[in-house]
Amino acid sequence: MSGKETLALFGGSPVLRAPLRLYPAVGKPELKAVMRVVESGCLSAFYGSWGDQFWGGPMVRAFEQAWCERFGVRHAVSVNSGTSGLFAAMGAISIGPGDEVIVPPYTMSATAMAPLVYGGIPVFVDIDPDTFCLSPQAVRRALTPRTKAILAVNLFGHPAPLAELKTIAEQHRIRLVEDNAQAPLATEHGRYAGTVGDIGVFSLNYHKHVHTGEGGMCVTNDDELALRLQMIRNHGENIVEPKGVTDLTNLVGFNYRMTELSAAVGLDQLARIGDHVARREWVGEGLTKGVLGLEGLTPPRVRSGCRHVYYVWGLRLDESVLGVTRQQFSRALAAEGFPHSVGYVRPLYRLPLFQRRVAIGAHGYPFNLTSVRYDQVTCSVTERMHETELLTFEPCAYDLDAASVDLLVAAIRKVHAQRRALAAHAAARSANDNHAAHLAKGQVV
Repeated sequence: MSGKETLALFGGSPVLRAPLRLYPAVGKPELKAVMRVVESGCLSAFYGSWGDQFWGGPMVRAFEQAWCERFGVRHAVSVNSGTSGLFAAMGAISIGPGDEVIVPPYTMSATAMAPLVYGGIPVFVDIDPDTFCLSPQAVRRALTPRTKAILAVNLFGHPAPLAELKTIAEQHRIRLVEDNAQAPLATEHGRYAGTVGDIGVFSLNYHKHVHTGEGGMCVTNDDELALRLQMIRNHGENIVEPKGVTDLTNLVGFNYRMTELSAAVGLDQLARIGDHVARREWVGEGLTKGVLGLEGLTPPRVRSGCRHVYYVWGLRLDESVLGVTRQQFSRALAAEGFPHSVGYVRPLYRLPLFQRRVAIGAHGYPFNLTSVRYDQVTCSVTERMHETELLTFEPCAYDLDAASVDLLVAAIRKVHAQRRALAAHAAARSANDNHAAHLAKGQVV
């Protein structure tokens, strides 16, 4: 077997011999935009009191207006992070103590933390194995009289079944909020992800498709929700009287405000969002095409009528078909120079906060308001993805050309082709370890 065919793990030459170039997410246009703001002397123009500056400075307002136009929504409310946006969204839809909010367990932790800020109870339901987004069937089974909202995540850049979830929400007179941190410009039947629910939340932190360093954007077509988002963002308790607001629910103000500097960067990034997203989409589709048909491997599947924008490219492994474990496959792939992660996140219901039922204060609030027990939650699809099936690669992180994509594909195909040698090596290593263990105990083998 030649060095080219021999796995790098066993001394062969790696397919990728140099680290991949990082994606150049910012450059001269953003520098010029920031310098204009610095030279203006106005780095932020928010006031936490009633008046014209309650709504922010000129860059913030221009960014919000541009976002409305790009995504075809009535209102865009900028915030200082996607997490802040999720918190504000829960406040705006009036989540309160004991209210249940359906969430997926396979997502960044901020999604599940958002209801807790207002005493809400996250209820974890399982995901679809093809898209990693909420399963509508699981959502229906989880509904109770205390359910007040569904918080869907358009994970990895693929839309959740938004139209179906919206129908469920309308049937039960509850709210649908979208965590669209990873899926700007993704679509379902021609509608942008993030614009189907009552509120959609976008993330603009540094490794997203478009970013402002840190930042976020909430969108809605509901005038009242928009106002409540703006009030929660900026000490809204101070303006309820001059604005004539009578419903004070959750209007304990925060400072979730975006700076003029971030907004200036965001304006330039938004102008080029099509290019940023298209590059990641091209990478994802190239990787999928390159590994189609390899037994035991399933690249991302795109639901009919959807656009996937590939914040993450997720490859599923069937260990029983491959004959090697995910961990063994991953070690060999890493040795070939392919940067990736094993799985995505640990199922969120396993976090100590949920297992020990301690969140706000030291006495179990808000879990003392519910019979939901997280130590009894098991989402079988999520568990499979976490334990044995999923490998992930981040197209957003790298500046890839056709040659780079070809090398990534070649690395996967090389490990796949040599998986029997990998399995034999693992078996021999296990046998040697067992032999050594017996010798250590003084046993004759």
